[in-house]
Amino acid sequence: MKYTLFGKTGLRVSQVALGTGNFGTGWGYGADSEESKAVFNAYADAGGNFIDTADVYQFGQSEEALGVLLEGRREDFVLATKFTNGAVPNANRLVTGNSRKSMVASVESSLKRLKTDRIDIYWVHHPDGATPAEEIVRGFEDLARAGKILYAGLSNFPAWRIARAVTLAEVTRAVPIAAAQFEHSLVHREPEADLFPASEALGLGVVTWSPLGGGMLTGKYRQGEKGRAEGFGGRVFQPENSSQRTQVLDTVLAIANELGVGADQVAIAWAGTHGAVPMIGPRTIAQLNSNLGALSFELSAEQVSRLDVVSSLVPSAPARRSLPWSADARVPSVVA
Repeated sequence: MKYTLFGKTGLRVSQVALGTGNFGTGWGYGADSEESKAVFNAYADAGGNFIDTADVYQFGQSEEALGVLLEGRREDFVLATKFTNGAVPNANRLVTGNSRKSMVASVESSLKRLKTDRIDIYWVHHPDGATPAEEIVRGFEDLARAGKILYAGLSNFPAWRIARAVTLAEVTRAVPIAAAQFEHSLVHREPEADLFPASEALGLGVVTWSPLGGGMLTGKYRQGEKGRAEGFGGRVFQPENSSQRTQVLDTVLAIANELGVGADQVAIAWAGTHGAVPMIGPRTIAQLNSNLGALSFELSAEQVSRLDVVSSLVPSAPARRSLPWSADARVPSVVA
């Protein structure tokens, strides 16, 4: 396992993070305690040191499992968790959302489940449509001063909200917003238009989730498997529902065959070429071992190009316009 500096922090994190949304069975789909332990230990044995969870994962079971697994080796890992949704079904409105009250209640509960005295990276899981950036930034600052968290991050936020929060933290000299997390894969490349450039400009560490498109990029659903297509109610899943996605998967499978590796490994290796830390979320030890195989080879420039081309997005209007200056009128002529 190789390691990289995470954004502008001094953290040295492994090149692949372990997402633990499958640790537990509270959602009716996931891994029992023995399988979760096997996955965690194998990831650690491979040199992985970046663990990501959330209070809502398996309704608290993921954090509880990690609390047990981290005993005696807490300082070997960067531990990240999230809040917004609460850890129980139909959680009370005062402990959900992104208010300072919810933040404080959530961090205290997560600390108990994780059996630790602080969280290394604390994420807002997603915008709640109500809490202003000023309140989130102040809340993070309070938790950092209290020693409850070390770094703050925003997950699934649009680029403009991230930029505003980063700026507010800077001008108020609050704990910096250090990281961004969002979905990115060969079948979800939209973040390349704004989230990646914004994160780079702001010096944020980036974690990307679902590099396999919810498993679609493994090709297993062509064989009749269900997996994420039905697990989690079909959420966090990208279906093969267009000719372009079919071409993307065909290309992934072709390159996997050329290299003698798994399709999942090709998709993860590609995700790792964007300056982010891809986060894998295996449910079984077999899936983990296969995913980690992505670290044993590098895609050639030609293979990366093939994947880039087949998965390319139609640019948005601003991106596809050029503004050459007219030689005679000295006014821009817009070319659509």
